[in-house]
Amino acid sequence: MMSFLEQILGDMKNEVSGLMMYSCCPPFSEIFGYSACRQLSQIKAYVFAMMFALLEYVVEIALFPGLKEYWWISNLGLVMVIIGEITRKLAIVTAGQAFTHLIKVNHEDQHNLITHGVYRFVRHPSYTGFLIWSVGTQIMLCNPISTIGFAIVVWRFFAQRIPYEEFFLRQFFGSEYEEYA
Repeated sequence: MMSFLEQILGDMKNEVSGLMMYSCCPPFSEIFGYSACRQLSQIKAYVFAMMFALLEYVVEIALFPGLKEYWWISNLGLVMVIIGEITRKLAIVTAGQAFTHLIKVNHEDQHNLITHGVYRFVRHPSYTGFLIWSVGTQIMLCNPISTIGFAIVVWRFFAQRIPYEEFFLRQFFGSEYEEYA
């Protein structure tokens, strides 16, 4: 049991080190590539949603403070945040070096099709986790308008991103990906 935990902690330490290195020094092709530009355009909608959520919270707490006192709703949101965060982190750790924040348009040696762990149950667990997490943050804050807004913005983001990503996954892995999907 202890060696299993040590292995997981070691894997997580390696993954965090790799992510820190990657985030500090991403290749220039990824910084200026089409995928990165496409992602940046989507981020604007999410930043707008975050700003709106803050405004909604402040206005509602000033005008309707009772709306923010439903603790069972906040607790439901907290549970969603935790589930979403765990799901996303499991996806990142399970994928290891195959996980990137930018869609790869060229196949690389460390890019393997991951079908075990959380990927056995959900095809895009990182996206699923983020969707649950982001909507959960708004439920936790008892922000009814932003709950709907976040669900729409994040859903649209992934609805546009997933087909683009899956096109390349089919190119890289062919029938192996078709079987998995």
